[in-house]
Amino acid sequence: MALAALGEELSCSICLNLYTEPVSLRCGHIFCRDCIVTVLDTQGGSGVYSCPECREEYVKHPVMEKRRKLCNIVDNFRSTQQKVEKSEILCTYCVDFPVGAVKACLQCETSMCDKHLTAHNKTVDHVLVEPSSPFSSKKCSIHKELLKYFCSKDAICLCASCCLVGEHKGHEVETLEEALEKKKEKLRYVLEKLTRKKETTEQKIQNLQDQERKVQEKADDEKKRVIALFEATRRQLEVQEQRVLSEISRQVEEVSLSVTDLTKQSEIQKDELSRKIGHIEKLCNMTDPIVVLQDQELDTDDQNVEESSVPDLDDFMISLVLHKSKTDPITNMQFKTNFYAQYTNDLLLDEKTAHTFVALSDDLRTASDAERHMVKPELPQRFTEYSQVMSMESFSHGRHYWEVEVGDCGYWDVGVCYPSIERDGDASSIGFNTKSWSFCIYQKEYASLHNSQKKLLYPESPVQRLGIYLDYEGGRLSFYQLSDPIRHLHTFTTTFTEPLHAVFYLDEGAWVKLVSPVFSIKP
Repeated sequence: MALAALGEELSCSICLNLYTEPVSLRCGHIFCRDCIVTVLDTQGGSGVYSCPECREEYVKHPVMEKRRKLCNIVDNFRSTQQKVEKSEILCTYCVDFPVGAVKACLQCETSMCDKHLTAHNKTVDHVLVEPSSPFSSKKCSIHKELLKYFCSKDAICLCASCCLVGEHKGHEVETLEEALEKKKEKLRYVLEKLTRKKETTEQKIQNLQDQERKVQEKADDEKKRVIALFEATRRQLEVQEQRVLSEISRQVEEVSLSVTDLTKQSEIQKDELSRKIGHIEKLCNMTDPIVVLQDQELDTDDQNVEESSVPDLDDFMISLVLHKSKTDPITNMQFKTNFYAQYTNDLLLDEKTAHTFVALSDDLRTASDAERHMVKPELPQRFTEYSQVMSMESFSHGRHYWEVEVGDCGYWDVGVCYPSIERDGDASSIGFNTKSWSFCIYQKEYASLHNSQKKLLYPESPVQRLGIYLDYEGGRLSFYQLSDPIRHLHTFTTTFTEPLHAVFYLDEGAWVKLVSPVFSIKP
């Protein structure tokens, strides 16, 4: 009824149909555009125009205003009306405007709205049901009678005749109301199960959404952490960059100072040579034999000019400073530098070579002064004169790097040696033969040792950790103090002819510890 009432409000009073392109006159009445144009054209012969609704007159042809909003309302109403006509059971008696039915009479085979249902109930007492279509579905297709019973065996609705005769005779039947109640009970049970499943599914969806939210929150936290990490990394890289650049500048300054000193020495030598050349040229031009023969300057003219050796930049030292920053950014960027360290093997001490006053740890990484004689089997590999020990591993080619910690008391030597080094007598002492090279401390003095040649060294602070770099083919053995900043201590240059073992000497409570595996250095 509400739809019908709205339809009347949206209908043109001229054509009695829904508005088409609604327009309004000055008086406010609304008509279809074509309808009012036709009426006004008819009135044009009389010279006076008037509204068909209120008869208000216009001397001139009235201006028509298009009602755009009303036009949209009519279009929406027409669309709704079409949907109702397609999906809703309409009242059989409402012809002008479709109105939805509220009940249907099976005997009359009609569907009725509230208005027509009231009139129907005043005249007859028929069975009313929910409106549905077609009515043939409510009757038996064989006997054309109303369906009143339900055969549970065949799950089909029956009329009275079907129960008495035909293929359903003798079957257990029940009224539609009874069958409906049973069916509804089953449906309620199924509905309850489906409702529980729906609730479970909704909870699952909620859990998934919660999990997604947690993952997103975690991802946001991880992003913040990663951003902070890389920001810190960038700051660390800047610090390490300045450290490496400072090391390069320091080395350049050292080279520059050395060059300056050598230049001054060469300038002095040059001046002295120029003076001597001038004096000799003067003598050559003299005719007095006594003056020339008695001149003693010629006794020094055979002096050789010393060769000046200009130090070069220590490129490995620069790379080592970069590597030993011990920060993740530097580790991750090793492939961008000329210092690429690849782990090769552990450097372990050889018990067979350890002197009876040298004690080794269980992991064969630490050697210490035992301070008392230890009973050990006599072996040809064992050092018997000095408290020394060699490594099991040897190096016969390539470039290698390892690190050693040293104690702050006693005397110690850290170096390398050939396997053919003597094991007994004075010739077996590290650094006092042609088969070993070492960096040592003795009576609070640091020094390098090889073939009994001792060179005192002066680190800026006590040495606690050493880096040893071996370039076998290049004939280079370098020692570095791993402090902050890293400092180069000494470099031996020679031609190696045998494999090299790490070797240590310990006395008066000293100890050494291998603190890193061996790394092969690749360009």
